[in-house]
Amino acid sequence: MNRLAALLGTDRPVLLDGGMGTLLQDSGLADGDPGELWNLENPDAVRAAHAAYAEAGARVLTTNTFGGTRPRLDMHGLGGRLAEVNRNAARIARSVADEHGLLVAGDLGPTGELLAPLGTMTPDDAQALFAEQVEALVEGGIDLVLVETLSDLGEADAAIAAARAVAPDLPIVVTMSFDTNVRTMMGVRPADAVAHLSAGGVDAVGANCGRGPEEMELIAAEMVQARTGDVLLVAQSNAGLPQVVGDHFEYDATPADLAAHAERLAAIGIDLVGGCCGSTPAHIAAVRAALA
Repeated sequence: MNRLAALLGTDRPVLLDGGMGTLLQDSGLADGDPGELWNLENPDAVRAAHAAYAEAGARVLTTNTFGGTRPRLDMHGLGGRLAEVNRNAARIARSVADEHGLLVAGDLGPTGELLAPLGTMTPDDAQALFAEQVEALVEGGIDLVLVETLSDLGEADAAIAAARAVAPDLPIVVTMSFDTNVRTMMGVRPADAVAHLSAGGVDAVGANCGRGPEEMELIAAEMVQARTGDVLLVAQSNAGLPQVVGDHFEYDATPADLAAHAERLAAIGIDLVGGCCGSTPAHIAAVRAALA
């Protein structure tokens, strides 16, 4: 039985939330500061972002912990507060989810380190890094583990092993970023990811980030063709590509663009649809209206 399907019920596609980092920057997070810092120093802003997605119709809220592994936090002097950063993030999301009857996904992003032989990290090192993050997220009350924006299947395997060891009952979702000629930076194709991760026993596999809605639809079609068994498929595109506007970036896909994209994803057979960088509660609300 697919554990995620059991949590979600039968309505498809399920609406996920959208970007967090870009939203916090719009709320005043300083350039160069990690969004995770606000789990400690500005929890009200993080709560407001989750609440905006809840009100837009998302059924799953994603914790503000994309950079919550030790190597990522160490870059900002926050490694010593790893448990607090991740636990607080989960509690903030949980508080909003409970008000609206939603699920909380504990977000694990890439460690930023490379596995041997390209780097020095061993699979055991990677698993340990993910495990300490998952432990804190579980303490904060997550419902599922979301591993996202990966490019290396070895790192995905380490994250899956960590989630299994720490929280064996929680569903696991893994999404990769196919942003290099419809491959990940490490050369993984969408069909390879579906085959490998399905065999690894995840509940859902998919794609996030990337180069915008049009390319995401190509990736989604390849994933649907490769699907086996009861694995669910996920697509969370960026809101187009960033364009320089004055002193900042703006993404070029409007809420209406992302809504039309979501309808096409649903027609292809994608089970969970949301947004990534540049997407906002307005985008998610438009997607909800389109899929209703």
